[in-house]
Amino acid sequence: MAAYVIARITVKDPEQYEVYKSLAPIAIKKYGGQYLTRGGAMETVEGPEETRRVVLLQFPDMAAAKAFYDSPEYGKARDARKDAAEGQFVLLEGLDKPLW
Repeated sequence: MAAYVIARITVKDPEQYEVYKSLAPIAIKKYGGQYLTRGGAMETVEGPEETRRVVLLQFPDMAAAKAFYDSPEYGKARDARKDAAEGQFVLLEGLDKPLW
């Protein structure tokens, strides 16, 4: 079943963050992932306003999502992001089948 990575990012150094943005897709693609959203327009409709950059990735399964996050390729991207942004990353298992 599909798995998702939800990333919420506060960018502190936009120029350095561009380096991260050039490296992350290499690892995402290698481990079978794809972007579903990548910091596009958003609107908070309930709760505290979300002001962070939100990215949603889809992977074939939880093992692929974990392999991506722990990979040496993504490690290079994380290193580039270290001083450029602060983030929260959540790995989320999808549903086996739709509820209705």
